[in-house]
Order: sequence, then structure tokens, then C-alpha cells
Amino acid sequence: MSVAEPIPVTVLSAGGTIAMAGVGGGRGVSPELDGDALVAAVPGLGAVAGLRVRSLLNCPSAQLTGAQALGIAQAAVEEAGRGRGVVVTHGTDTLEEVAYLADLLYGGATPVVFTGAMRPATAAGADGPANLLDATAVAAASAACDLGVVVVFGGEVHAARAVRKADSTSRSAFQSPRLGPLGRIEEGRVRVEGSVARLPPIAATRLDARVPIVPAALGDDGLFVDAALDAGADGIVAVALGAGHVPPPFLAALRRAAARVPVVATVRPKRGAILHDTYAFEGSERDLRDGGMVAAGALTSAAARIKLLACLGAGYDRDQIAAAFAPDDQ
Repeated sequence: MSVAEPIPVTVLSAGGTIAMAGVGGGRGVSPELDGDALVAAVPGLGAVAGLRVRSLLNCPSAQLTGAQALGIAQAAVEEAGRGRGVVVTHGTDTLEEVAYLADLLYGGATPVVFTGAMRPATAAGADGPANLLDATAVAAASAACDLGVVVVFGGEVHAARAVRKADSTSRSAFQSPRLGPLGRIEEGRVRVEGSVARLPPIAATRLDARVPIVPAALGDDGLFVDAALDAGADGIVAVALGAGHVPPPFLAALRRAAARVPVVATVRPKRGAILHDTYAFEGSERDLRDGGMVAAGALTSAAARIKLLACLGAGYDRDQIAAAFAPDDQ
């Protein structure tokens, strides 16, 4: 295939607001549109040669189970393995988690793109058609090869590992606070200006571990860390303050937890990182790193949880988990 040729594209629909319709009037909307209906509502997609459409499921993304999320990610990876660009239409509530899960599983070159909508299909100013058209353009573009999995929203291209839903209602809801967008779509033309290093894929076959996110807070006594262990957690994601700082009682609880299960630490600031040796007070980043925790400072807590779930689902031991997270701690 010439690099100038459009890549054939498959659209996989998985529900969410983009697939929702309703009459309004206070009664709300619900998932009604399958993949064929979504594509039929975008006239520009009729000119895309060889476009394929498959409906995976149709539900709000807040209702997804781990097994369903893994199924969506695996379907996207498998379709991309056939040399086709992939667009996954998905609910925005958990889009960043499932897109990043797909990125963790994916080692191929052809574009895999997640998109969705903030306004239902029957709402005035529905943004789903424009996002789907842009996402299809990216999935078909040779310029988007080797980016890994990306999220296309509001005319921007974001790396799955960096993106987060930053606004509950805006049509430009997705941002990458640390990296910024990798590119843009203008008049149907894809312009790529950045990239991220690709990492070895994680061969997760399950996503059923119990991994709670436990944030540190002012005056935190670590009770909820201990409670997570008592409830049978298989791992914990701890959210530290600042640049990797926690109250001393919270640190003591993390140390107890790390002696029993993998504990991954990230930070609360959206442009966060865990320092190495700037501070020396009790509960500083030095204590966090020396206490048996795995640092993942560049990941959001949601992304860190998905990565730990994938590692556990691939059967990784503690050393393998630490090695998998090492590139994020840069």
C-alpha cells in the first residue's frame, strides 16, 4: 500500500452519548443508535471507500464492566491487526480508560481512534457527526500511523495515555494537560505535529482484579488504604499530593499495603510528576519511593489503575509491574 493511499477503515460502535436519542422534555435520552445508524447520519462517510461498520454493544460507558472494556479494546486491536484503521465510538465517561487500555494492548502501526460526543444525536448542535467524520479521517491517514491509540474530539488528536476528560459538558471536553494535542483535523485534512514513544504491549487476558483508587488528603489517617486491603484489593492506586507527598499516617498505611499487594502512586496535579530527592520531610517523595510503591507520576490515577489492571490481567509479578510503569516515571 502506498503511503499516500487512504487506509481502509472499520467503525466499531460501543454506545455512549453519541449513540443516544430521545425526545427530551425532561425524560432524557438513552442509547438507541447502532453503528450503521451513526454512519448513515454523516453524509461525508458515504464517500469513504471500503468502510466497514460493526456494533459491539450499546450502553452508557459508566455501565461498562471490566470484561466489556477488555472486549472493546481487543476488538479494536484485532481489527487493526488486519491492516485497517479503526474508529471506536464510545461514551465519554470512561472513554479515556478504554482508549488507554487499547493502547496498552496494541503494538501495531495502523491508526486506532476513539471518539464520542457530548451532545446526543437528537440534540441541537449535536457534535457526534463532526467527531465521527474527523475520527474516520484520522483512521484513514498514513500520517497517523505509529501514533498508537489516539482520541479525536473537537478537531484535536490526543494520545490515549495523556488525555483526560476535563469538562463535564463542553464539546471540547478532552485535553492533554501534560503534552497537548498531537495534531488537528482541519477541513478533513489531518495534521500531525507530535508523537509519543511506543511501549511494548501488555498481553492482558483478564480485567477483573480489584484495584481501588485511594487519594491522600489533608490530615488523612490512611484508614481507607487499610480498608481497601481488608476488602480484598488485589492492588491499589494511591494519589499523592503535590510532587509525591502524603501525610505520615497515610504513608504508614501505604507501606503496610505495599508489603501485601502492588501499590502504584500518582499525583493529584493534572500536570503532575513524582520528584526523586528534592524534599526530605516525613511523607515526602523519598519516603514514597523507598516504601515499596511503584511511581507513575505522568499518568492520571484513572490511567494508572487501568495499567495496573492490565498488568495483573497479564499475570505480571512485582518486578514486571515496576518495569512496565518505569517509562511513565520520567
